[in-house]
Amino acid sequence: MSRPQRIWGALPPLFLLLLLPLGAAYKPVVVVHGLFDSPSDFSPLLHFINQTHPGTNVTVVDLFDHSQSLKPLWVQVEGFRRAISPIMQNAANGVHLICYSQGGLICRALLSTMPDHNVDTFISLSAPQMGQYGDTRYLRWLFPRYVKSNLFRFCYTHLGQDVSICNYWNDPHHRDLYLNTSNFLALLNSERVNPNATAWKRNLVRIQKLVLVGGPDDGVITPWQSSLFAFYNLNETVMDMEQQLVYLQDSFGLKTLDARGAITRCLVPGVPHTAWHSNRTVYEACLAPWLS
Repeated sequence: MSRPQRIWGALPPLFLLLLLPLGAAYKPVVVVHGLFDSPSDFSPLLHFINQTHPGTNVTVVDLFDHSQSLKPLWVQVEGFRRAISPIMQNAANGVHLICYSQGGLICRALLSTMPDHNVDTFISLSAPQMGQYGDTRYLRWLFPRYVKSNLFRFCYTHLGQDVSICNYWNDPHHRDLYLNTSNFLALLNSERVNPNATAWKRNLVRIQKLVLVGGPDDGVITPWQSSLFAFYNLNETVMDMEQQLVYLQDSFGLKTLDARGAITRCLVPGVPHTAWHSNRTVYEACLAPWLS
């Protein structure tokens, strides 16, 4: 595996972790799983955290496991809010979020809609933050009658919006349909009229750090750069985060976070999608430095 590439914002150097006194109290960590996952899939991650940050209170939220993860994302957001709010309330110094795949979008929605959250670091672990548009094995299994070029016919309907994947299906060739029917991602990004846009932006930028983790060999997130807030243009050329309209207009706070050096991108090649939360290299390079 190639060495991970980290593109740092303003951050403490990794060696500061080694300077923490023995017995230091680490902030609680809350983990939100992805599509078709359950807490049992995150045993390696819990083991890594226990080794490097002993005594850390880690909660892998046991909600919307397996096929239940196909439920509409706003339904899931509300369920995770009820589960995570008490953890936040009992953490005087704040919490860290590690949110994998689809869970990364759930966590961003949580942060945007919770005015009283106390999240220090939000680690978005291979999450389709700008949406999904690709022929993957998940797509072929869930929608055998469709390919990426025609899935809009289902996803951009009222019925389709009751399926989580369709909530962040972002077809660059049917932009108007996306904007008019996407009741999750387009709203979360304030790409469509959102009366709560100002409040949601204010809530999101309360985080201290946003760590974006992804890599070119993911094989599921398409384009993989969506995990870094990049996405396709009309010609299916990937445009970087800084070229996205939601960044240029600072629609939901991304540019604000970047301007204050709060965004770190951690690129790791050679990691397939299902291995992000069990890969030691990923953990040491992209997660461990932030779990103080």
